[in-house]
Amino acid sequence: MSESQRWEAVDAYFATHLAPDDEALTATLRDSDAARLPPIAVSAPQGKLLQLLARIQGARRILEIGTLAGYSTIWLARALPADGRLVSLEYSPRHAEVAAGNIARAGLDKLVEIRVGAALDTLPLLADEHPPPFDLVFIDADKANNPHYVEWALKLTRAGSLIIVDNVVRGGRVADPDDTTPDVTGTRAALELLGSHPRVTATAIQTVGAKGYDGFALARVES
Repeated sequence: MSESQRWEAVDAYFATHLAPDDEALTATLRDSDAARLPPIAVSAPQGKLLQLLARIQGARRILEIGTLAGYSTIWLARALPADGRLVSLEYSPRHAEVAAGNIARAGLDKLVEIRVGAALDTLPLLADEHPPPFDLVFIDADKANNPHYVEWALKLTRAGSLIIVDNVVRGGRVADPDDTTPDVTGTRAALELLGSHPRVTATAIQTVGAKGYDGFALARVES
């Protein structure tokens, strides 16, 4: 068994016992594959982690940047109370259409709103509405713009809010000074911003599993 196969086997074991897919989640992945969306959704254990973090946070309002087929959206929305709200921003109209169907099938369409367009265009429009602060922000979109997404997350949150940035390890490339591809430079800039910003305390964790070698950053807004 190769190292990556071992990671996947352990993830499958964790998913079976701790984060089993139900009909709505299984159908979401199936419909994502049928629509030929990129297979980059979080794994089941990662989805369960997002849900647990939202519940620990006591989140009533969640902002997600990057919807894809709605798999992570469903995990997060299931942590919300009946009067909660999740706003998910998705660049692709096709992705948003698939996600909307998946979210409706999961019975979460009353809690979730998908806004279509480039997030750097829709975020200012969202801010202009002066919404109540979001309790949790999950950033999982194009990595080149990660620092801009973090800046917007800070504008739309409050002291005590949690910001999660996915895919920050990039297979280890984040630590390679010779790698100047946009996804890596954007990720580095986001991590450096989180590490130096006076309103934030943050860390990052490496992960292995069905999604390969990657990781995520966690940041608490302090003021």
